[in-house]
Amino acid sequence: MKKFFSIHHFLILSMLLSVGCTAKNKISSTVDSKVNVSITPVAFYNIENLFDTINNENVNDEEFTPNGPMKWNSLKYNSKLQHMAYAISQIGLEYSPVGAAIIGISEIENKGVVEDLVKQPELVKRAYQIVHYDSPDRRGVDVGLIYNPKDFIVTNSKSYRLRTEDPNFLTRDQLMVSGYLQGEKVHIIVNHWPSRSGGEMASRPKRNAAAALTRSISDSLLRIDPKAKIIIMGDLNDDPTNESCATILGAKKELAEVKSGELYNTLWKTFDKGIGSLAYNDQWNLFDQIIVSSELAHADRSKLKFWKAEVFNKPFLTQQEGKYKGTPLRTHAGGVWTNGYSDHYPTLIYLIKEAK
Repeated sequence: MKKFFSIHHFLILSMLLSVGCTAKNKISSTVDSKVNVSITPVAFYNIENLFDTINNENVNDEEFTPNGPMKWNSLKYNSKLQHMAYAISQIGLEYSPVGAAIIGISEIENKGVVEDLVKQPELVKRAYQIVHYDSPDRRGVDVGLIYNPKDFIVTNSKSYRLRTEDPNFLTRDQLMVSGYLQGEKVHIIVNHWPSRSGGEMASRPKRNAAAALTRSISDSLLRIDPKAKIIIMGDLNDDPTNESCATILGAKKELAEVKSGELYNTLWKTFDKGIGSLAYNDQWNLFDQIIVSSELAHADRSKLKFWKAEVFNKPFLTQQEGKYKGTPLRTHAGGVWTNGYSDHYPTLIYLIKEAK
């Protein structure tokens, strides 16, 4: 189910929110006011260490067990599930009564924790379905996708492994999911690129390699279909301006500069405004990015088209007092359980299409 707006209302929203698009892509005020536009939210959320309480073999998850440093027990796990389910349930409600149609997620231990998540009362009525593959990451965290089958019909999925010159380096796989959204073929690539552990400079080659893999997946899709509609999302552990994103992936800042077969970074200008999705050492970063292919960036309103992007930094997700005031209200801070949400804010884009 979608919320529909007349073109008149859409134009007002566009002017108020300063939608960044070229003149030829703006909806003309001369269009028949009876035409309606559907709005579909698509999101990404690093949900910060969603671990079960079980000590699993071959996974470095001892920290999140009842006897581990975090004293991770059923009470904390269930509280985490409830908080994450509520947060996810709120994403996109401004324009869709049933929230986000598609949500890429990261820092999940296994499929079981995602199954527990979508069964929470806040989400169960949406009947979210799951796409998940196990990754070789030493901490056991993976990426995944949850989606509303009423809005998105999955036709194919595949997990891609990042291989580097170091055979001992293990990280998260990249997840590609294809399907039909509002009747149009869409491909989603969910990422969680290597961290900055050891320093940004020292770890940069690993993220550059991850960016090259993402670009390779995207290029493969575009070779099959030069007009492929692709959404790249994830915690990239880099900002839009970093080499991995701006150069290797080639995600551009200016919509007008995006040519056929190229990529548009929907959140670069948001980052330029000083808005981030996580804070570290009193500095905001926007690691949680959503990037779209030219066909989504430049489509006319009769087809599925990118409208706008935002960081979902609502007050309930934000620390309201103390040392970390104004930053994401996380599950743990300084090793202490704060019973929050995540150390990242969700990010999302809105896709629009003329309703027939």
